[in-house]
Formats: sequence, structure tokens, C-alpha cells
Amino acid sequence: MALKLNIIVGSTRPGRIGLPIAKWFTEAVSKDARYEPTLVDLADINLPIFDEPKHPLMQDYQHEHTKKWSAINAAADAFVFVTPEYDYFPPASLINAITYLSKEWNYKAAGLVSYGGVSGGLRSAQVLKLMLTAVKMMPLPEGVPIPFGGKQIEQGVFKSNELIDLSVKNMLDELAKWSGALASLRQ
Repeated sequence: MALKLNIIVGSTRPGRIGLPIAKWFTEAVSKDARYEPTLVDLADINLPIFDEPKHPLMQDYQHEHTKKWSAINAAADAFVFVTPEYDYFPPASLINAITYLSKEWNYKAAGLVSYGGVSGGLRSAQVLKLMLTAVKMMPLPEGVPIPFGGKQIEQGVFKSNELIDLSVKNMLDELAKWSGALASLRQ
């Protein structure tokens, strides 16, 4: 049975390049029979700054936007976060979205597709990995950093290269291993 993989676009900023990158990545994953990818755009989810009166551990959500967000992520077996680097950090929209939930993330593997300038978003990815461990996720060491990603977008479509494609393969291989190993902990 294919792993349900949520590919979450972390940036909601107008003019972002994360959506074309996430669409490309989703298409790449759809060619791998081990996965059933779902593209999740935080701009469409439109979560306000965390506004639940009770702690996420309780899963006693009061707002419809939280209930919807919870259902989307509870159904997933694994995640890939597509994140830019803003001032060496993931965007506030992604930090906020992770903060909304707790148990829905537990014991699931997470890959990172990061983009930015010369670093390819690696500083943002490193910060995000720390946060993901706090919600009991396993962030993979393997990732897909994309330096100067904006230069690889032509007419709104991201164009990969051989090195990036190899990074995708390596990350997906590890994501499948970790997702299988963590499955028993989610029972």
C-alpha cells in the first residue's frame, strides 16, 4: 500500500516560488509507486496566528480551520515540507501551521525541500528540523536544497537538474524506510 505523503508548501507570501517548486516535487513523487502524494498549500488553508484556547496535545479543537488542518495531517503517513529561508529561518506561516497540532505529527518521518540563495535554504531547514523533533517527528538528514531556485523557474514552472533529481531520489528512499520503521509506533 502506498504511503500517504503530504507535501506542504510553507510560504504564503505573494510572488513566492515555493508553489512551483512544490508542484514539480509532487509530480516527481507521483512517479514513485511507494507514495500517494497530496499537495497542501498553506495559502489555501489560511490559518490565523495560533488561536486555539486549549493545548494541541488535548486535540479538543474549537475552530473549523483547526479541525480541517488536523484531518489533513492525521491522514498522512509522512511529510515533505517545502520551505524558503527568510532571514535564516523558516517562514512564520510554516512555524504557525506546525504549532497548531501535536499528535497528528507524532512518529512520522519528514523530508525537507528547501530553497533560498547560495545556501539553498539549508539554515532554514536546520531550524525546522529542531522544531519537528519537538512534535515527535523524524526529520531526515537527506534533503533537497535548491540554491537560487528562482533562476530555475521558467514561465511559472520549476526546472530541475541532475543533482536535484538525485537528491529527491535519495530523500524518497530514506523517507520510505523511516516511514515503515515508524508505522508501528503510530498504532
